[in-house]
Amino acid sequence: MKYEPTTILSLVSEGMQKNETGIFSAVKRDGEWIETSLQDFEQMVQDLALGLYELGVRKGDKVSLHAENSTEWMVIDQAVLSLGAVLVPIYTTQPGEQIKYILENSGAKIHFVSDDEVFSETKPLIKEIESVETIISILGSNHGKLRTFEDVLEMGVKKGEEEPTLFEKMRNQVEPDDLATLIYTSGTTGVPKGVMLTHDNIAGNALRAYELFPFEPEDYETPKVISYLPLAHMFERTASYIYAHCGVPPYYIEEVESIRDDFASIKPIYLVTVPRLLEKIVTGIKVKGQEMSGIKKQLYYWAVHLAENYDPENPPAKWKWKIADMLVYSKIRELFGGRMVGFNVGGAALSPNIARFINGIGIYCGLGYGLTETSPVLTGPPIGELRIGSSGKPIADVEIKIAEDGEILAKGPNIMKGYYEMPEKTDEAIDEDGWFHTGDIGHLDEDGWLFVTDRKKSLFKLSTGKYVAPQPIENALVNSGFIEQAVVVGNEHKFCGALIVPNWENMRKRFETTHHKFPEENPTENEYVIKRIQKEVDKVNAELSKWEKVKKFKLLEEQFSIEDGEITPTLKVKRNVVNEKYKEEIDSIYADED
Repeated sequence: MKYEPTTILSLVSEGMQKNETGIFSAVKRDGEWIETSLQDFEQMVQDLALGLYELGVRKGDKVSLHAENSTEWMVIDQAVLSLGAVLVPIYTTQPGEQIKYILENSGAKIHFVSDDEVFSETKPLIKEIESVETIISILGSNHGKLRTFEDVLEMGVKKGEEEPTLFEKMRNQVEPDDLATLIYTSGTTGVPKGVMLTHDNIAGNALRAYELFPFEPEDYETPKVISYLPLAHMFERTASYIYAHCGVPPYYIEEVESIRDDFASIKPIYLVTVPRLLEKIVTGIKVKGQEMSGIKKQLYYWAVHLAENYDPENPPAKWKWKIADMLVYSKIRELFGGRMVGFNVGGAALSPNIARFINGIGIYCGLGYGLTETSPVLTGPPIGELRIGSSGKPIADVEIKIAEDGEILAKGPNIMKGYYEMPEKTDEAIDEDGWFHTGDIGHLDEDGWLFVTDRKKSLFKLSTGKYVAPQPIENALVNSGFIEQAVVVGNEHKFCGALIVPNWENMRKRFETTHHKFPEENPTENEYVIKRIQKEVDKVNAELSKWEKVKKFKLLEEQFSIEDGEITPTLKVKRNVVNEKYKEEIDSIYADED
């Protein structure tokens, strides 16, 4: 179906009428859940919008937001949009110099921070940013020059009493083609680029993506969803608009390390996630079997094996699945709260083994594809259909085609207006026929299902002339319970090598179960550790082409991190940084090449 242009404001307000829970959203602070009613949310949005109006915010002005997920995050979002202003979200993990660049490039007038700890990243640099007139702390501040969220709400209450029609007047002037947000892509190379997305880019994309959601809220008593990916990322933000539109409150967790406790207490029906969380959970499930013995252990791994080999187009015999479900799967589903309908996975490639396992235990797990520049969803599996390894089919009104060099091109109403103040970069990304060049390599099968291979820039060429897509190999490696991170290397060399960070927690457990003492000093040089990782690499190599096999690897003790600039806030590897920083380690892999 075709969708009429609309605004994010309309999308959210329509959902207010559908929401039967009475709760707009909730946030966990200091271990306690704080729920916000629909009425309180609407009132806060109005009061904050009018408070910002008093501070000089007008249509088209930029307001930056540097904070963790929370109800207040969404209040700020809706208040800014109600004024026709533009929200500029910033990751809490973004380094200070990048934040400074974003504030200066966007010309942000108001800057929100969650608290003094988050503000500390930019405090030394903020004086140099001329555009920022006011800084507002959401949770209060010890800095005398910062205004508080509550202060601005009070300003709005007074303004509302003085001009009771002003809020609706401003809100009614917002048009579908108005700029709604500037999202600065973290990027694996160069300075961040400000992606310009309109109300209709995002709202229209949310409506089209909602068609792929495998649940109807009315089918569940008090439906809830959990949110943990940063709202600064379009994947989670668009999902939150969908939740608001269909009347399901998101519960913003405090820290991902305690998400299993949150599953148990919230009992969510749905989760938008990146593959890494599922990989860790599935690894934990598999490792748990090591604690068992005898027939119990045999049955456990029989069920695990059955799930790992699940094929949606050729499912196992019903009697087998029922036995596995009774003995194992039903208990695994309880780890997710017992009501989980499905996972929507994006942001990176999902290992086919993980997809099979999750679907095999009776929870829908669908992989979608998109980019910040596409608001973000381009493809996803239609309801009732699934093809392991595929990112689905194009959503309504979106066209996908593959260029001669294998690059995925997209066209549709969700494509960005361009990069802010970067016309040359915009022209590079969107050709004269309106096709957006994604920078990803992939192919469409005969039925129109999309398979994404890797980033175009990530492909490298061995000295033998063979091209290698490193991401699928890396995904297979981290599917092991003993490997936390992996970066495949080999450009202009004869064979593929890898930098591998072991999962030290599981490695320690293995040492304990085999009654060996874990080597606290230089564990990467330990013979047993190296042999264990070699065994995992061999398993992956068995499934790879000859030229893709990882022939040598180097173990690293510390994980790649956002803080050290080795991965982006969306957890993508900055290969140029890693290649430079670990040049010595990579050189050692190829020391005997000739």
